[in-house]
Amino acid sequence: MATVVKSKKACTVNPLKMSQPVGGALAFMGVRGSMPLLHGSQGCTSFGLVLFVRHFRESIPLQTTAMSEVATVLGGFENVEQAVLNIAQRTQPGLIGICSTGVTETKGDDVEGFITLIRERHPELAHIGLVYASTPDFKGAFQDGWAATVTRMVETLVEVPSGPPRRGQVNLLPGCHLTPGDIEELREIIEAFGLVPVILPDLSDSLDGHIPDDFTPTTLGGVTLTDIAGMGRSELTLAIGEQMRPAAAALGAKTGVPYVLFERLTGLVANDAFLMRLSELSGRPVPAKYRRQRSQLEDAMLDGHFFFGGCKVALGAEPDLLFAVGSFLVEMGCRIGAAVTTTESPLLERLPCDEVLIGDLEDLEQRAAGCDLLITHAHGRQMAERLELPFFRLGLPMFDRLGAAHQLTVGYRGTRGLVFDIGNLLLAHGHEPGPDDWRLPDVHEPAAATLAAD
Repeated sequence: MATVVKSKKACTVNPLKMSQPVGGALAFMGVRGSMPLLHGSQGCTSFGLVLFVRHFRESIPLQTTAMSEVATVLGGFENVEQAVLNIAQRTQPGLIGICSTGVTETKGDDVEGFITLIRERHPELAHIGLVYASTPDFKGAFQDGWAATVTRMVETLVEVPSGPPRRGQVNLLPGCHLTPGDIEELREIIEAFGLVPVILPDLSDSLDGHIPDDFTPTTLGGVTLTDIAGMGRSELTLAIGEQMRPAAAALGAKTGVPYVLFERLTGLVANDAFLMRLSELSGRPVPAKYRRQRSQLEDAMLDGHFFFGGCKVALGAEPDLLFAVGSFLVEMGCRIGAAVTTTESPLLERLPCDEVLIGDLEDLEQRAAGCDLLITHAHGRQMAERLELPFFRLGLPMFDRLGAAHQLTVGYRGTRGLVFDIGNLLLAHGHEPGPDDWRLPDVHEPAAATLAAD
């Protein structure tokens, strides 16, 4: 059991976390034909836009209500209304997802009331979905914004079922710690059992790096609004990460669909439980493909434990990612020497280490001294240089490497890749034995000592 401690510093020196609106905007990007809209100043949206473009290296749909000082004081209805009308006219979206920011939350704008009034004044917008998520950036973190937004989409867009469950249909609610590559891997695993997954949000279809035939100003792909509406007719909801519990519970309360939550899908035992649950639901045995992948993972763990054993790791990540990777590294024989995260979560107390700090990268750097490996996102690169530690990039943002959207850490295959990637990093930075390691004592010293004694 870990002790969870909050940093008492007066300010954040080197941020580890990102804000709730950024997490909410990314969740909306997993819906087809969506346009995320940040209700705040232009600077808030510009920051998120640049961050996503650098990480995914793709065209990112993101708009702003462009609140000025005067508009903030007087109220933002006109800005929201004009932004919605402009987006509807110019981009023809299927969904406009509105995320609040610190400035409008502090003012106390009633955005739900704004949406009701806009619907009354503009019936021509009836075919466009409007979803508002409260994501103040003066509290919480990226993970909280993602979770709140997915929950609001469930509450707003999912319809109460009017018929029996569709045989073989399952809902998948992935946490923000899963990359588009991770989500694609989970889709393939679920479909291998003959099941039909409805994924909310589905970044694997919108931010997976494909080139479309025609330009579209909204999201390139993602789950459709029709599929979201029909999630209430699924047989089961699979929630990945503790952050998705509220969304899964909201879906169950509204439609009666039961849910199973998997805290992590990184590791041997965790994936065994996931595949066995799919086997029970489908009535099919685990496909031979995944039995072989399991055997390959076992072999990789055997090969790698010589290099992981006793390794002291410094970790900085969102709670669900911290728990998934940290728990697996301990299973491989590592020790967590420092663990810093961004926001509160019930999982933190169960992380296999002495202490988890809710803090920033400066806190992580102070605690990482004496560790053998550093794992965090790209903003940890200067810290790694100062501490002279091997650095494994994990999480968002990752702007100094290609393929961040396709990094894989789930399933047997993703876990095996993680063993190889981290193991090779440890091998490359390990001490290479040389002649001085086996230096023999001077052969003349014992003779000289004997003469002196005589």
